[in-house]
Amino acid sequence: MPKQETVVSKKRRGPAPTGKGVPIMVRLQPDMLAGVDQYVAEHDVSRPEAVRLIIRDWLIRHQVLKAE
Repeated sequence: MPKQETVVSKKRRGPAPTGKGVPIMVRLQPDMLAGVDQYVAEHDVSRPEAVRLIIRDWLIRHQVLKAE
């Protein structure tokens, strides 16, 4: 009888996908990507979630978006 292996799925980071919102593709220069990756490491979020949080913070600070 073959030996069974237990597979542990990796936990997905970030919010659950809703299918809402418009996907966009953005190219980042290495220095900007390094900043995003630093944010990812410090906050334990995915790159897409980090970009969303960074943009939301900027929009709130510049009074383009109301704070929740």
